[in-house]
Amino acid sequence: MHKENNIKLMWKMSKLVRPLAGYMVLAVILGVVGYLCAIYIPYFAALLITHIAIQAPDFPIHVFFILLLVFALMRGILHYGEQACNHYIAFRLLALLRDKVFKALRKLAPAKLDRHDSGDLIYLITGDIEALEVFYAHTISPILIALVTSIILLFQFYRMHILFFLIALAGYAFCALFIPFIIMKQGKKDGETSKAIFGEMSSYTLENLRNMQDILQYQIADERKLGMLKRSVEVNKAQEKLKRHEGKNASLQTMAVMSFSLLMLGVATTLYMQGEVSITSLIMTTVLMLSSFGPVLALSSLSNHLLLTMASARRVLALLEEAPQVEDINGKEDAVFDTIKVENISFAYDKERILDKVSHTFEKGKITGILGKSGSGKSTLLKLLMRFYEAQDGAIQVGERALDSINTNDLRDMQSYVTQDTIMFHDTIFNNVHIANLEASVSDVERACKKANIHDFIMSLPKEYETSVAELGSSLSAGERQRIALARAFLHQAPCILLDEPTSSLDVLNEAMILKSLKEQKDTTILLVTHRQATLRIADEILHIENGRVS
Repeated sequence: MHKENNIKLMWKMSKLVRPLAGYMVLAVILGVVGYLCAIYIPYFAALLITHIAIQAPDFPIHVFFILLLVFALMRGILHYGEQACNHYIAFRLLALLRDKVFKALRKLAPAKLDRHDSGDLIYLITGDIEALEVFYAHTISPILIALVTSIILLFQFYRMHILFFLIALAGYAFCALFIPFIIMKQGKKDGETSKAIFGEMSSYTLENLRNMQDILQYQIADERKLGMLKRSVEVNKAQEKLKRHEGKNASLQTMAVMSFSLLMLGVATTLYMQGEVSITSLIMTTVLMLSSFGPVLALSSLSNHLLLTMASARRVLALLEEAPQVEDINGKEDAVFDTIKVENISFAYDKERILDKVSHTFEKGKITGILGKSGSGKSTLLKLLMRFYEAQDGAIQVGERALDSINTNDLRDMQSYVTQDTIMFHDTIFNNVHIANLEASVSDVERACKKANIHDFIMSLPKEYETSVAELGSSLSAGERQRIALARAFLHQAPCILLDEPTSSLDVLNEAMILKSLKEQKDTTILLVTHRQATLRIADEILHIENGRVS
């Protein structure tokens, strides 16, 4: 989690606005002119009343009424234009941020992404990024608008009297700088805590939804309900703390406006009694002071919202700036698939050693069975060959090329990877298979499905290949999902297929049909991981792994 102060954080976020600088300038201009219209409505109204009271000669009353009407109309139009510009900027930037986040997730996967909680990630992608709308639509331009408007008003106060200028300067600084600084300093930790609790709540909710069958089966609904209630109470407590900061902010604002306005009235009255200013200046200065706090109060009111916004920004930037464990390789010479050589590789998750000095040569065009008990390191070996992870020691080569000298895209083209836990997209069966080769024809997809012994099942469905798959493939059995994963591998037509327990959920007949299809994949290098000896009857050689070592 980033520990940068809010100023540095806001500066980082503001730099993203550069491509939309023109819209930001327009929003600031519209906002400044709009606030000036709002401020000068009571100003000119007071001036009108004052001149009528003193019976000023040749005073054009109708002109003042026209000005007030124009200011009122323009205020609404300009405010609408300012908000339209700000929200256009915000929504464009939120789309840009989501794109950056998904690119970051792509780089982090799978080595770093495995350590992130999925529910928390979902909340970051949705809730945290959405919270940044407050910053882009309601923070950047209000800061600039408040600054420009205050400079214009301070200049007018200065022309009236230097003391008026100093009082106004102190009032604006107190509202725009001191109050937000105090509120954000006091509430920074509460904002970050609130975001963390919301992320945990999202994760817990997702966990309950995904495991609803087990909750019902083992009758633990009451326990899970208590867990949900506990987290709801924590969320409420966090929100209460933020609301207290919001109330403190509103109280300080009201006190500041009244105090500085009364101070302006007192000083103006004293100067009037000393003959330094006129009665008109006394009244106009006080009215102008009362009506001019709008821009700085709008800025001050953001402080409580910014507690959550800055917490969200820290979470988003932490993800965007997190270094991937495995960097993609680009710009190297094209590679051609050949024999895979593994020499003395070792690998550990944190401090848990999984593989220890493993060496083997996987001959091109041969089927190698990798046999071992659960947890022996079989699946980890395949992930290292895919370069999802990198070995801490040793080397892996494809032909004469080191694995980390091959372009990542080339490596993906060389390999098809099938795991026992197949994740399906919420899409049609056809599209779920077709992702393996977007240039494949309908007949190519059907041919791959026949090899995976899933075609007949698909054709028995009401919509055949256009049948929609439920979220995460829950409408299909584990065996059906595995066969679709195998169809993807066949459609990909890679020269190397890595299979991690590909038939663990299949019956004997389906397994036999699929093993037959694998055997018919001529000139294809196949690595078949399993813990069942019977599955390896098609293997040309068998590699035994026990406790992270080749035995």
